[in-house]
Amino acid sequence: MNVAQPLPVLYSFRRCPYAMRARMAIAVSGQRCELREVLLRSKPAEMLAASPKATVPVLVLPDGQVIEQSLEIMLWALAQNDPQGWLASDSAGLEAQQALIAANDGAFKQHLDRYKYPNRYRHEHTGDAQDFAQAHRLDAAGWLLELEDRLLGHPWLFGPAASLADIAILPFVRQFAHTDAAWFAAQPWVHLAGWLARWESGALFARVMEKYPPWQAGQAPVGFAPAA
Repeated sequence: MNVAQPLPVLYSFRRCPYAMRARMAIAVSGQRCELREVLLRSKPAEMLAASPKATVPVLVLPDGQVIEQSLEIMLWALAQNDPQGWLASDSAGLEAQQALIAANDGAFKQHLDRYKYPNRYRHEHTGDAQDFAQAHRLDAAGWLLELEDRLLGHPWLFGPAASLADIAILPFVRQFAHTDAAWFAAQPWVHLAGWLARWESGALFARVMEKYPPWQAGQAPVGFAPAA
């Protein structure tokens, strides 16, 4: 009699860009897991016990190991299987990708948050919140123009095929673009907009953006199937 092996458990939130990139890597790797969709205003005790940082994504492996950072989840999944070659074949190439991801996760993310949620940062400004947001939009746009320059001559950030860097950065550019879609569409970053549109119209994106009800303890496991 075959006994089913326990699956990794992924705590996720559909719209979170960090969770989005983790799901992308897990799906493309072919790694099956149990998906637990989280309500951010009511985080399950099981997730908090596994990861007191209390943010998604969190991946709990069958041996009890907990992976708490989205980029580490991506690297774990692609180490199991990397059928589309998202990881560079040499350490220098991977370091270049990680440096670009660090710029996204650092300064760009800070400007994005203040552009999208200016009222959360009232302690940082005394003037009009919209003026504050527009200033950070301008700073963020400068970095997006650097991405535009990288996309001249090839469809992805590091050449003709998607890479770890593309998948790690795309959800955050998407969040920026959707904050004011009309303004974003009017900007002079044709290649960047095309890069984003290719990803949003792809089957893999559709797969990882499927909707699931919030997880509750005791329910039947919800399988997160690999990408087709």
